[in-house]
Amino acid sequence: MTTSRPAHADQPEHVRTTRAFYDAVAEDYAETFRDSPAATPLDRALLAGFAELVGEGAPVADVGCGPGRVTGFLASRGLEVHGVDLSESMLVIARRENPGLRFEQGSMFALDLPDGSLAGLVSWYSTIHTPPEDLPAVYAEFRRVLAPGGHLLVAFQMGDEPRRHVRPWGHPVTLDFRRMRPEPVAELLEEAGFALVQRTVREPDARQGDPTPQASLIARVPGRRQAS
Repeated sequence: MTTSRPAHADQPEHVRTTRAFYDAVAEDYAETFRDSPAATPLDRALLAGFAELVGEGAPVADVGCGPGRVTGFLASRGLEVHGVDLSESMLVIARRENPGLRFEQGSMFALDLPDGSLAGLVSWYSTIHTPPEDLPAVYAEFRRVLAPGGHLLVAFQMGDEPRRHVRPWGHPVTLDFRRMRPEPVAELLEEAGFALVQRTVREPDARQGDPTPQASLIARVPGRRQAS
């Protein structure tokens, strides 16, 4: 859902398309998925486990935060978390629903954060609009902002073919939702300098409207975090 910072003129076409899509559908999206993400016990357990790995009070970015539901959940687990998203319309909702948290418009390709400034980063279904050839740059940026010992959580739909959404809720926009396999994602993370910690695949759940398996990876930056 997040792919670039708001100097819009020179952004790639897929970035402009993604931003326009979510700006158009933000309110309908937020209402339809009010109970998700983190709607299932297993998703909540995954996020809670990630929060425990990172540690209470640790600085974390929720990149591609959308309406801020995951950001709010992580904050409730004691993390010093802020949200980043491409869509200003999504950020309006996130700020409205989480008045005590910080949300910024920004880019997963060029996060407005110093090197090594985070203990954790969550990309909860936010790389699914990124062309495969651009994923190495995204993971390299995630690696840049994470300190030694920092953890990354990446979640995405599993599969090989994208799903195209045309005129959702009647809005005149179209966007491809890309599916991925855990193995090549793990390889790209390792090439970016991460060490894989956990690989999880959850089978489709018709009750949650999941047509495909859902995958998640937790990876770690080698080294030890400095005591704050």
